[in-house]
Amino acid sequence: MKFQFKIQPFQTEAAESVVRVFAGQPNVGTSKYRRDIGSEKELTNDERLSRRGYLALTFSTLSEEEKRAVEEEYEAAFRNEKVQLSKEELLKNIRTVQTANNIKYSDDLAAGLGAVSLDVEMETGTGKTYVYIKTMFELHKAYGWSKFIVVVPSIAIREGVKKSFEMLEDHFMQIYGLKARYFIYNSSNLHQLDEFSQNSGINVMIINTQAFNTSMNEDKSVEGRSGNEAARIIYTKRDEFGSRRPIDVIKRTIR
Repeated sequence: MKFQFKIQPFQTEAAESVVRVFAGQPNVGTSKYRRDIGSEKELTNDERLSRRGYLALTFSTLSEEEKRAVEEEYEAAFRNEKVQLSKEELLKNIRTVQTANNIKYSDDLAAGLGAVSLDVEMETGTGKTYVYIKTMFELHKAYGWSKFIVVVPSIAIREGVKKSFEMLEDHFMQIYGLKARYFIYNSSNLHQLDEFSQNSGINVMIINTQAFNTSMNEDKSVEGRSGNEAARIIYTKRDEFGSRRPIDVIKRTIR
């Protein structure tokens, strides 16, 4: 059974309001960069080639130029282009949106929360999840941004968000001609982060606040410590992840 979703005007207005905050931002698509592949010292040559989609015999038949192209493609990743608007331009755009919606002016931008921190307030049952998913597609269409993180407070809400993405796949495909690739962050499957960074389409990571809410001190990641006394996996270098910290991979992708 497929659900039919009726587009409500107020939901579209909410998404468009967020887009208008960044009016003037150029759409240059995703920014390509050379990703950190971590340490592969523990891998055999066959395992390294397998990660690149090749067998040793097949790889050996390539020219040196073709081999370099394989390496470059393997190391290539995509991230959101930085917000190029000034603080003054962002605040002016926000006040324009607030004027249109009869909302009290913001005195300033919230400090320490990236380029800008926005609140979209909606009553329960009015389709908040629908709105922020739609906003992702609208931001991608307007400015080329394609990497998003949804932070949720509980496992139940996390599963609900994932289900919403599943239910809305066809709906947004009909509107935008695109599908979002989404996944739940799992510290036991960190290579999903590499897929997150390497895919140039709309990518969404769903993650619990518990992954962040504890010490960022890597030195606390020692045997015998647990709970808030230990650093979360997301902040620590992992052998199975090429001695990289997951948080660093995420930061480079989202910017």
